[in-house]
Amino acid sequence: MRIAAIEVSHWHSLYDAAYLRILADIPGVTLVGLHDPSAEVAGRRAAALGNPPIFTDYREMLTKTQPDFVVALGQHSRMAETAHDLLDYGVAFMMEKPMGVNAAEVERIAEKAAAKSAFVAVPLPQRYSPFVARARQMLADGRFGPLSHVYLRLNRPTSARYPAWDSPWMLDPALAGGGCLRNLGSHLLDLFLLLTGEEAQVTAAQLSARALGQRVEDYATVLLRSASGVLGTIELGNTVPYAGSDGELKIAGRDATLVHYHDDTMRLITAGGEETISAPPAAALYPTAVRDILDHWRRGVPPPIGVRDCLRVVRLIDQAYELAGRMRA
Repeated sequence: MRIAAIEVSHWHSLYDAAYLRILADIPGVTLVGLHDPSAEVAGRRAAALGNPPIFTDYREMLTKTQPDFVVALGQHSRMAETAHDLLDYGVAFMMEKPMGVNAAEVERIAEKAAAKSAFVAVPLPQRYSPFVARARQMLADGRFGPLSHVYLRLNRPTSARYPAWDSPWMLDPALAGGGCLRNLGSHLLDLFLLLTGEEAQVTAAQLSARALGQRVEDYATVLLRSASGVLGTIELGNTVPYAGSDGELKIAGRDATLVHYHDDTMRLITAGGEETISAPPAAALYPTAVRDILDHWRRGVPPPIGVRDCLRVVRLIDQAYELAGRMRA
């Protein structure tokens, strides 16, 4: 399987998600080309991956390498153009969220992908977490009773990591489309939609840049209501002062509450008491997501998570920014 990557200056090429390291470890996968507008950055990435060929023009890379599959990263402001080029070229690809700086951009990608019956995947690895698996099974079994609320928090390290990892554009609102809400919001808003099984509306939102003083927000709170009235509270941030995370996933109903803190255990609370459940660390979520995407493509079936899924959450992100008025505390 011949894979090429576009705009590898995006930090997820080698850090955090580390998509290219994951792919390099999959038997039968060959990285046939790395693209970035900066030849220097592309060269550094290539040196860490066995020195595949590098390109500063991804159209030239596609023509010369003829990949089977493409991993598309890059500045949020350039993602939509890249997606349209890949759809026109006719190659299957995986694109990092949010696929654009607003829902209008993502919707046009979704429409073209549907018209072409194209394989376009979006990795949202939180769907593969032990918490989600347990929560969905309990929902299917009716163990929560009527759902009341969902609380989801994802707070990541300081955004100083972006310039350190060759992605300083993440601190420019014109290029990134926002801060932690635009970048991290897809993960948790997608979980709310997945767990409730319904569409939702944002009822309130607030943004803050007090901690880091950047032009983009470093913390955001979003309140949601599903179609049937399930409430959601979403917290997103880049304020953890070390290379770790502060997170919590909770779903609660009349008969049960399931909670997963950022460790290797879950708590199930029912009328019968409290049970502690082992939960494997989340480090393996990205490899699982990538392997599942490639497995779907190999089998000739639609991607496990596609553009329409991304569009649903980007619409909510846009609603949140509109309600917050892009005002920061």
